[in-house]
Amino acid sequence: MKIYTKTGDGGETSLFGGGRVPKDDARVDAYGSVDELNATIGLARSLGAGPEVDGDLARIQAELFAVGSELATPPGSRARESIPSVHAGWAEALEQQMDRWDAELAPLTSFLLPGGTPVAAALHVARATCRRAERRVVALAHLAPVDPNVVVYLNRLSDFLFEAARAVNQRAGVAETTWQPRKDR
Repeated sequence: MKIYTKTGDGGETSLFGGGRVPKDDARVDAYGSVDELNATIGLARSLGAGPEVDGDLARIQAELFAVGSELATPPGSRARESIPSVHAGWAEALEQQMDRWDAELAPLTSFLLPGGTPVAAALHVARATCRRAERRVVALAHLAPVDPNVVVYLNRLSDFLFEAARAVNQRAGVAETTWQPRKDR
């Protein structure tokens, strides 16, 4: 089977369950941003996040496929019956892990500059990508119904990725760099 179909050469793509839309449609932009987030998390994993964080990230990647399929399937499509649901418990699991990390991390007293170890830096990129995906999903929600669990999950996931970067840096013995506003203006 060939991977290319040439059906998108005119600037349109098919949605799951049928229908074609322009490739810059809000729905395509939303699930495309979630796909980009998933790829960025894959990059972070490839850098060696450690067993605990890697296990969390592997689970999150699978959850993001469900988020993407939710977004790629228009409301009312019969295909909705075959896609997995996005569960409120996913955001709760992220909160529980963040609470465990908070118990071992120093309290935040200022803004942090993204960076540290390569894994932590990649997690910060994933966090920023997650925020963009969240904005795209909210934009879609202004135009069409979106499962509210999707927005909650992405909001919580960006916080999770921030905390994961902090935990990775701490475990590697790499100090966080705080933002020092310039005083010369």
